[in-house]
Amino acid sequence: MRTAEIAQRYLDYFERNGHTIVPSASLVSDDPSLLFTVAGMVPFIPYLTGVVPAPYPRAADVQKCIRTNDIEEVGKTPRHGTFFQMLGNWSFGDYFKEGAIRYAWDLLLSSEADGGLGFDEKDLWVTVYEDDDEAESLWRTVAGISPERIQRLGRDSNYWSTGQPGPAGPCSEIFFDRGPAYGIDGGPATDDDRYVEIWNLVFMQYAITNVRSKVDFDIIGELPQKNIDTGMGLERVAFLKQGVENMYETDQVRPVLDRAVELSGRRYGAVHDDDVRFRVVADHVRSSLMLLADGVTPSNEGRGYILRRLMRRAIRAMRLLGVDAPTFPELFAASRDAMKAAYPNLETEYSRLSAYAVAEEETFLRTLASGSTILDLAVATTKDAGGTRIAGADAFLLHDTYGFPIDLTLEIAEEAGLSVDREAFDTLMQEQRSRAKADAKARKRAIADHSVYREFRARGETAFTGYTDLETESTVLGVLVDGVSVDRAREGDVAEVILAETALYAESGGQVADKGVIVGPGYELDVLDVQRPVPGLISHTVEVRTGEVGVGQPATSVVDAANRRAAMQAHSATHLVHAALRDTLGKSATQAGSLNRAGYLRFDFTWGQALSGETKSEIEEIANNAVRDNLEVTTRVLSLDEAKELGAVALFGEKYGDTVRMVDIGGPWSRELCGGTHVGRSAEVGIINLVGESSVGASNRRVEALVGADAFRELAAERAIVSQLTSTLKTPRDQLPARIADLAASLKAAEKKIAQLESKALGERLPQLVGAASRHGAYAVVAENLGTASSADDVRALALQVRERLGADAAVVALGAVVGERPVVIVATNDAARSAGARAGALAKAAAGVLGGGGGGRDDLAQGGGTDAAALPAAMDAVTRVLAGA
Repeated sequence: MRTAEIAQRYLDYFERNGHTIVPSASLVSDDPSLLFTVAGMVPFIPYLTGVVPAPYPRAADVQKCIRTNDIEEVGKTPRHGTFFQMLGNWSFGDYFKEGAIRYAWDLLLSSEADGGLGFDEKDLWVTVYEDDDEAESLWRTVAGISPERIQRLGRDSNYWSTGQPGPAGPCSEIFFDRGPAYGIDGGPATDDDRYVEIWNLVFMQYAITNVRSKVDFDIIGELPQKNIDTGMGLERVAFLKQGVENMYETDQVRPVLDRAVELSGRRYGAVHDDDVRFRVVADHVRSSLMLLADGVTPSNEGRGYILRRLMRRAIRAMRLLGVDAPTFPELFAASRDAMKAAYPNLETEYSRLSAYAVAEEETFLRTLASGSTILDLAVATTKDAGGTRIAGADAFLLHDTYGFPIDLTLEIAEEAGLSVDREAFDTLMQEQRSRAKADAKARKRAIADHSVYREFRARGETAFTGYTDLETESTVLGVLVDGVSVDRAREGDVAEVILAETALYAESGGQVADKGVIVGPGYELDVLDVQRPVPGLISHTVEVRTGEVGVGQPATSVVDAANRRAAMQAHSATHLVHAALRDTLGKSATQAGSLNRAGYLRFDFTWGQALSGETKSEIEEIANNAVRDNLEVTTRVLSLDEAKELGAVALFGEKYGDTVRMVDIGGPWSRELCGGTHVGRSAEVGIINLVGESSVGASNRRVEALVGADAFRELAAERAIVSQLTSTLKTPRDQLPARIADLAASLKAAEKKIAQLESKALGERLPQLVGAASRHGAYAVVAENLGTASSADDVRALALQVRERLGADAAVVALGAVVGERPVVIVATNDAARSAGARAGALAKAAAGVLGGGGGGRDDLAQGGGTDAAALPAAMDAVTRVLAGA
């Protein structure tokens, strides 16, 4: 039974039993405390906690999930995967324990011919919470399972909570027994891999508080509305139904593993370590593809860092399998073909997704090459110092800054006859994890108590009137100070105010929040920010300028009209620039993010190279022609499917409901899903002036533009500069480029002449420097401060000439100079000096330390530098002291 068929049977079963089928949410979680959707229940948390009323009494879904906290276990166990799919059925105050148990048992045991999964009852075990007599009784009476196949376990395994005060409850888990060949007897209580958990039924029936740990909290009573939250691991069921050994060998994953085997020339099943690497590749490539499809792109922070780490671990695994050449074009194509039946967008958007993957692989392969160079220097420095271990700080720098894997550092060090200070490296890594964990915990604390919004959201959604009105009368529903609901806020307080209706736009879709005020009888509030803390609810962060604001008082939200008008211009201009980009570059130039604020827009899009000046001018001209044509701007609210059929452009990774708002500018030429505010006709945008274009990561570009009055002011400033240049240079405007080019060429020629003269002057000092050699220990030493030099190359050339003139006896040359206001030291040694123990790299490092910088290089020639030019004489003395003591 193929994986997609198992998922469809699940959905069909629950649809027949009155459940609403809910599409999978994005892997990018709406919850700001989470980077990703890490569990099937994440999209339903607002409903389960009661913060947002559930739109249906019962539901079922197949939810995409990403979890990397067990990434080191991937490939080593049958069931650990970073990407997985959770089959879930949900009840919000509808059926409870009996219904959940009945549905689960029926679907599992029903024959395949009848649409079930066809498991044999004798292979299944059940666990319940140790005090849940009701659940055990229901398993016996409703499911008819024998008592000896029911086990009671404690809070650590059979009690669910969010880890925060709120809803919680016991759970019951269903396990599949793989048989004696896979482990010991004794059932799931043995915690043996023989017993595979396939379905977890959570009975959310209690409220808890004073949460001290996962197993230590106080139960304060039963919930007024009891919920059911179940999760069945699709990959686990698939590998059991397909008769394979693990999830990596299922039909959605195995094709990638097989392609990796072909590329490596090795055999799967022959060597354990190789098998683990094949499975890592298969898992990580699939996870990366799914993250890319949900709008995540590789970067050095947040979600992008996790994606980059997955990709680089896959590349590293292929390298350890003996493949140094690029493999992503073939591996990602194999994953696309395996997953497209379940996720058709992987095929339709593959050119965009694969571009990111290929670019990231190319970048990391270059990183491996450059990292190897840095590591080679660390190896040489360690050996020069007589050491046997590379410093943990060096290994951490390679890992953290350059993305160079620690296992590769260990491998190269071992080949050089060295070890790595792994204890120091692990300490630095743990410090980094602790900082990240503390940050995540702080973010979790900052948003954890969303229950404070529950009573406000229960009254319905906040009505946004700002599409048509700049002022709206309403009522204060709630006031929050420091996250706590209060009756009122006083002058000088910063608070959150929740209204029944508002004209103020809440930040979303790239458009920043409106500026404005909220006024009422006896009070005035400055609006600092407007956000949607939970779906459907708008909250205003305000400072009380005068008076007191209290719950139940009348309130009028007043939008700053000039700021809103400029923001509307910028947002509509963003749509025009997007359409112009697609006209110029093609439909593969898709939106990857945007920011719109009064007078300014920033637009990120998928593209692999810098735009030429001609292309930028063409984009700017197309956008401004659309402004000139005064195109009508229209909005429609319609179903998501209808909008897609009409060709509306959606932002990758954005979460859309069943009903969406579509904005047209000039009909289908610019047609996007957008909840932002816009002008009525394109001429109202004014001027669009592209002022910047840059890279924001592999295969991503960014354009920036000024809009309206801000664009005019920028152009006026440029005109003033041009006018000043024409006057100063006494050159007509159309001849300015040529005139400035001539001046630049003349300046460059003069600088070159000066450098030649300075270089000649340095060369004339050769006899004097040779004559200044003095004896320090076993060496003839020239250590001189040259003063000012044009370049480090000139100093280096002179040092080599002095070394040559000193002959075959042990000689060391150290020359210092100020180049471009910064001190530089060049150290050169001859063969005899090196035989006597002198190392140019170590000497340059000693001198650079005095200068407040660093240095190093080869044994025969090295360079150092710093920031303190006045310390050059002392740096030369440091070199002679080292040699005298040698």
